[in-house]
Amino acid sequence: MTYTKKLKDHSVKEREVWRMFDRVPFERQIAADNQSSEQVLNLLDYPAYFDLVKLPLPDNRAGTLNGLEADGLIVKSDSGLWHISNLGAVLFARKLEAFAHLARKAVRVVLYRGNSRVETIREIPGTKGYATGFEGLIGFINNLLPENEVIGQALRKSVPMFPELAIRELVANALIHQDFALTGTGPMIEIFNDRMEITNPGIPLVDTQRFLDSPPRSRNEALASFLRRIGICEERGSGIDKVVFQTEFYQLPAPAFEVTPEHTRAILFGHKDFKDMDKEDHIRACYLHCCLKYVNREPMNNTSFRDRLAVDVKNSAMVSRIIKQATDVGVIRPYDADAGTKALRYVPFWA
Repeated sequence: MTYTKKLKDHSVKEREVWRMFDRVPFERQIAADNQSSEQVLNLLDYPAYFDLVKLPLPDNRAGTLNGLEADGLIVKSDSGLWHISNLGAVLFARKLEAFAHLARKAVRVVLYRGNSRVETIREIPGTKGYATGFEGLIGFINNLLPENEVIGQALRKSVPMFPELAIRELVANALIHQDFALTGTGPMIEIFNDRMEITNPGIPLVDTQRFLDSPPRSRNEALASFLRRIGICEERGSGIDKVVFQTEFYQLPAPAFEVTPEHTRAILFGHKDFKDMDKEDHIRACYLHCCLKYVNREPMNNTSFRDRLAVDVKNSAMVSRIIKQATDVGVIRPYDADAGTKALRYVPFWA
């Protein structure tokens, strides 16, 4: 009986110790301990750091290390050597694989043949830290994307399947909002003939239906703050409003956001003619259009949604049917239910 009680007390204390470690943010935990100054400068792309924060590169090693230390990328150890923080490694690693527990956090890009995962054309694992590798990653994705032919003022030209700004925002979100505690998995970008899926470990802290209007909440505040500072992601908001605006501007189907037991996925769809969209496409487009209008303090009505879908005025009745479907499933509601049919405006269900 006495022995059992002691064991229980020990177990409780052990759990408290682990909880204390859990409270230390991922970014402040150590990626590599007791490194010499030479090792630090070999492992981290320090010229890229000074370039991105728009500071001159110091002309001596001490100045370089002080700069990295000021941003929490490295920490002076009691022995006089240096610890590299997870923040420093995940942002500025020359090679993420040099940090064993971060190797799987490199971004993977997979290009498939067709619209399924049956046949892989290319699979490319990333190597660099997020800050140093971001622009190259976006350029690489754009080069892999199929192109659409459009005709403007009698000139035929090819344009990328997805707007670059939408890709940038969703990739940045995947990096920032991932759950680093989930091992053996990392951010992944999958490119199909008809869509692109961007997946990150961890379920979102905000309901997917509120992505567009809710202030962002991140597990990785220091990471998010630094990437905002160097212009990779939004200073305010989640950037999802930009994604929705871009898809509307380019007349693409509305993006979709999905949650699995351990992951969050954003999906961009390639162009579809109105006649090829299904009921789910229509309702999703209606809901996100309504959200975008609401956060921009503009009314959503039949006319605005018809313009969003590029549907001719003579087909207004088709647009009204979609709005009714969205109302029936409860994602939007009339703002002024007593107004005449033609004057009806709509707001999201949460407004």
